[in-house]
Amino acid sequence: MPPAKRLHRATYEDSQDGFNVEELSLYHSSSTNTELLQKNFNFLVRDSFINIGPIRDFAHGLRMNADSNASVSAKQSNYELVCCSGHGKNGALSILHQSLRPDLITEVELPGCKGIWTVYYKGSRTLPDAGGSGLDADEEFHAYLIISLETRTMVLQTGDTLAEVTETVDYYTEGATIVAGNLFNRKRVVQVFSRGVRLLDGAYMTQELRIEGAPPQADDGSSALESISVAYASIVDPYVLLKMTDGSLQLVTGDSVNCNICVSAPKTFQNLGDPVTACSLYQDRGPSPWLRRTSMDAWLAPTFDLVDISDGSDSIQADVYCIICRRSGRLELYELPNLICVFSVNDLPHGYKFLYDCKGAPKIPLEGLKKEQVESQSQDSSKMDAGASLHVIEVCMEKWSDNFGRPFLLAVLSDGTCLFYHAYLYEGTDNNPIVEEGHDSGTGFLGTATSRLKNLRFVRLGLDQVSAKDDIATLKPVIVPFRNVGGLRGAFVTGARPIWLMNFRERLQVHPQLCDAAIIAFTPLHNVNCNHGLIYVTSQGLLKICQLPGLNYDNDWAAYKIPLKGTPHQIAYHAEVNLYAVIVSSTVQKTAAQIIESSDQGTAFITELENEDGQWMVNLEEFEVRIIESGKAGAMWETRMVLPMQMTEHALTLRIVNLKGPDQMQTLLAIGTAYVQGEDVPSRGRIILMSLGQDANDPSCWASEVFSKECKQGAVTAVASLQGHLLIAIGTKIFLHTWNGNDLEGTAFYDAPLYVMSLNIVKNFVLFGDIHKSIYFLCWKEEGAQLVLLAKDFGSLDCFATEFLIDGSTLSLLVSDSRRNIQIFSYSPKSVESWKGQKLLPRAEFHVGSHIPKFLRLPMLPTTTSTRTNRYSLLFGTLDGSIGCVAPLDELTFRRLQSLQKKLVDAVPHTAGLNPRSFRQFKACGQTHRPGPDNIVDCELLFHYEMLAYKEQLDLANQIGTTRTQILSNLNDLTISTGFL
Repeated sequence: MPPAKRLHRATYEDSQDGFNVEELSLYHSSSTNTELLQKNFNFLVRDSFINIGPIRDFAHGLRMNADSNASVSAKQSNYELVCCSGHGKNGALSILHQSLRPDLITEVELPGCKGIWTVYYKGSRTLPDAGGSGLDADEEFHAYLIISLETRTMVLQTGDTLAEVTETVDYYTEGATIVAGNLFNRKRVVQVFSRGVRLLDGAYMTQELRIEGAPPQADDGSSALESISVAYASIVDPYVLLKMTDGSLQLVTGDSVNCNICVSAPKTFQNLGDPVTACSLYQDRGPSPWLRRTSMDAWLAPTFDLVDISDGSDSIQADVYCIICRRSGRLELYELPNLICVFSVNDLPHGYKFLYDCKGAPKIPLEGLKKEQVESQSQDSSKMDAGASLHVIEVCMEKWSDNFGRPFLLAVLSDGTCLFYHAYLYEGTDNNPIVEEGHDSGTGFLGTATSRLKNLRFVRLGLDQVSAKDDIATLKPVIVPFRNVGGLRGAFVTGARPIWLMNFRERLQVHPQLCDAAIIAFTPLHNVNCNHGLIYVTSQGLLKICQLPGLNYDNDWAAYKIPLKGTPHQIAYHAEVNLYAVIVSSTVQKTAAQIIESSDQGTAFITELENEDGQWMVNLEEFEVRIIESGKAGAMWETRMVLPMQMTEHALTLRIVNLKGPDQMQTLLAIGTAYVQGEDVPSRGRIILMSLGQDANDPSCWASEVFSKECKQGAVTAVASLQGHLLIAIGTKIFLHTWNGNDLEGTAFYDAPLYVMSLNIVKNFVLFGDIHKSIYFLCWKEEGAQLVLLAKDFGSLDCFATEFLIDGSTLSLLVSDSRRNIQIFSYSPKSVESWKGQKLLPRAEFHVGSHIPKFLRLPMLPTTTSTRTNRYSLLFGTLDGSIGCVAPLDELTFRRLQSLQKKLVDAVPHTAGLNPRSFRQFKACGQTHRPGPDNIVDCELLFHYEMLAYKEQLDLANQIGTTRTQILSNLNDLTISTGFL
């Protein structure tokens, strides 16, 4: 080996010379520098992330705010997932909500509602602080609630109670309201209706503008009878943007000095051949408005002073922009009040990964193209004909962090697709300013000729949200931004499948709200009795006043934790009494004398002794079963009772079982334990049956022991109920017992190979997994009182968890192993490969990448396109803290998605260059393994299809012989059918 390639070995003296005094002071004491030793380091927690791993077990329980009248998908939001996570002093119960259910304060029937808005009015309501000075604008109470009905408008005063004041105010009440809001730093209220705009000082009108558009011309040149009216409006102080029924725009401008308004129809917005389909106003708030930095001549801008605008001072003027989306798919951004286009994008509905300013891009005339290029473009245009009708129906641009945030662009398309973009600054090399054609160079906010925002870019965000076109046809979504609902900022999207978009750390978290089906209208509410709450109206005609639960929403699923100060191992939920039973262990120190006195089997298990105050101490793991009653979301749960185990007794398993007694069925808690006393002591365990529920005679008693018996054959590793009998795995045997009300009587048994990890029951079928010998499929025969082996897997497999997968009349067996794989087997006695039914046949295999200790079988929700019933999917948690799902698919849907998956492997960029197809292959880790069928599709890869551009989606769909609409419909059905919580 050349000397340059040899590894240099440093001596001990060299390493000591390399240390400096500061390094020595951090890692060990040093007497050379006393000043460094006297330094104290104080650490402050500035931020934290919630961790729910490792998930050892979980249960599916009922929420405290559940609605007993809910049905179908709304019924699933009644439930929550309670997970055993953490270790030692960090052990806790993690409660997860897949969809949000706000805490209801009150509800009233309100049929025919079309919209609701809350408005402020300075001076009408006292602030929470009597002084009323220096308070955050978000702490000001709302003054009025405006409700738009089909033929009239109601006005309510939001005092201590919601009192109707429709007859005593000057609001427009003879018809429906389009939108309402505040102008001039909340000194005035503006109300927009179909024929005008009304400005009010509290309850009194100060000005009214009549909006009269030119009537449309008929084919014969005569004017139509119905004139143009206002269809949509957007309010940002001091402007009101009006979208008319013919697609034209009008702008209402306010004078903050005189507190009056005027209306104009700018010619800049006019484009007769390309009407406006959606529009919105955006206010770029902050000490240094962010969009100014994206201008090409931003380096000419003066230094902006950091000014606090949280007090809402009217001396601070933020930059206001108008966002316009046209039928052709073009997005335009105009600066107000100059009405100059500073940014534009073509084909926004195509959902490109990046958006950039396209003004000035050269257009190639058709005459200059070759014949082959013309034919190619004609073919592409035929594919795009289906997307020609795609247009934006709702758009919103919002920035929730005033100081350092970047704006988000939210858009809803006519087919239900939601597009989410985040702005960023791009420093390009081409800095030639482009001035809007057809306009003189006006004076912009930089004091120079207004240039375009050429350095402005938008990147698309991959958020999990799928909508169907049928949902859009029934109810148009509306994006409602909010700045303080339960202390959170974001936006609420109404519609058939409403969602919350919450802003955390410059990211958006999506949380669906399915508890009320479709939601028509939404608005924040802050008053005495509803602190930073919300109001929404459902499609059933119910107006609900609610507050958000105190959860951590900065996760894919909303979560909060209940600390246990110990390690949780297993959990079971008793639905009848709404109680959870949790196995918890904690490390305690006992003296050696205490251990010796309590043990009648010797002290061989004492392996680690510590000297403390002259006494020999030993660290011991103590187990107990806690009976916990669920509480309100975000609040602490109450431990009703603690059932301690004996010294050296470890609780291994617990489950709620239904046992058939002499008189009736009994629901009991079964606990299996093991005595851990070293390898020199024969293994033994105990089976315990407990009755849960509050005792009427003793309110402090929530659990009573019904039966307890020591099992000298070995440890009790798993329990389950089988048609009213109790199935117990003891050592290397599985026993079936009958409950006579006082005692367990043996009925049947089966010899297991080594150690039973899990027991699963469906009707009279039994599935159990062995720690090294894979899975076994048994059948219980009542007539002969026998547990009969039907089939087994003859391979070697270290099982972690097992469960049945049910798809109609098809029963499959699923197992997870120590190599982070899952396999699906089937029992096919008529198949030649099954050795006359003795062997379980592999049907699918998949590499998850995480250890799975638990599966939970849950029914799938019905969809509009699927009529199959009795379908179940398996929810699983991993030791890494992730949650996944395995769900059955129809044959046709599976073939379509499998073909799409093969195409996406090459169409989607690989994360860190890792091939998803290679990663999902079964990992044998050196053992002999025959590859099984490829019958599982990876939805994590499939959902990247939505992030592709529209043209790429059409191309992939055309390659596999289907349509984009069909693929999106399948993905939408998957999302709906697996919305469990």
